[in-house]
Order: sequence, then C-alpha cells, then structure tokens
Amino acid sequence: MANETLYDRLGQREGIRTVVDDFYDRLVADEEIGPFFEDADVERLRQTQTDFLCEAAGGPETYDAAPVREAHLHVPFTEEHVERAIEHLSDSLDAFDVPEDDAAKVVQAVAAYEEELLARADR
Repeated sequence: MANETLYDRLGQREGIRTVVDDFYDRLVADEEIGPFFEDADVERLRQTQTDFLCEAAGGPETYDAAPVREAHLHVPFTEEHVERAIEHLSDSLDAFDVPEDDAAKVVQAVAAYEEELLARADR
C-alpha cells in the first residue's frame, strides 16, 4: 500500500517490540556493551526504545522518557560502542527480514543521536 507508514511496515508496536527485544538481547550478550546493562532496568529500556522507534516510524506512541543525552550521561560510551550497537540493531532488523530501505530509516533514527549518546556531564 502506498499510504502504509514505516510504522505499519515494521508491524506496528508488536513488530517493533520484537525487533527491540532481539536488539537488547544482542546488546546484553555483547562482551563490550553488555556490562553497561548490569545494573539497568532492561525491561524499562526495552519499553522506552520501543516507544522511541514507534514514534520515529510514524506510530501513535510517544517517547516520553528522559532526553537521550540526559539518560546516557552516566554511560561511558565510545564511538566504537555506538557503532557496535548500531551493527546489532542492523543485525536484528535483518533477522526479521526488514527491507533494506526501511532498516536504513530505523538505523538513521538511532544513529542521529550519536552525539547525545557520547555526551558526558563534564563536557
């Protein structure tokens, strides 16, 4: 359908949540990134990431958690960590056969926040 949104093509909230769950499973299992999640409420993170991607894809959900920069100030991410996380997101999208153009839009929505993810309180 020509009027179908990215949100619809991704399977709406349920489809997006499925990809997010796979993505977080990959992040938590990653030996370099996983330690960042040791004391985190991963279920809450899955919910907020789902809301973020639903909103970014044109769905009715609203991302109303802390701003990305504020939420990540305490996490010492490097550019390599962000790149690795984006690779995991791409792998999750691929695992669910998300078409390349749609997957690129999802990755771009997340990658657009790299500066905020790398921010530090002392900078």
